[in-house]
Amino acid sequence: MIVGFVLYALVFVGMQQFYTANPETMTWREREIFNRKYIGRLKIGTHRDEVLRLLGPPDISEARTNERGDILILFYRTHHVKSDGMTTRDETTPLLFVHDLLFAWGDTAYEAEFGQ
Repeated sequence: MIVGFVLYALVFVGMQQFYTANPETMTWREREIFNRKYIGRLKIGTHRDEVLRLLGPPDISEARTNERGDILILFYRTHHVKSDGMTTRDETTPLLFVHDLLFAWGDTAYEAEFGQ
């Protein structure tokens, strides 16, 4: 019995240490929770590649220009609005990058930059 418990504990610890969640294989509900969790942990100055590694590809992306220069916006699904089988901007959180570095996120930041 002790051997079984030790084996179980080793497998559990190994999975916790080496398993990486893959957002692309999650259901939309799981992905929303995952995205909210990791977006909440981001820091200003995080490189775009690190965000893509953590969150996977965005649901929507766009590029815009303003007085800051060229801005890349990655939109990640974070909340359900309408059951239509599509992810729309109002169901996402925007992450804004200049020179591949995160400088802001959220609807308020997006609206402040682009007045929408």
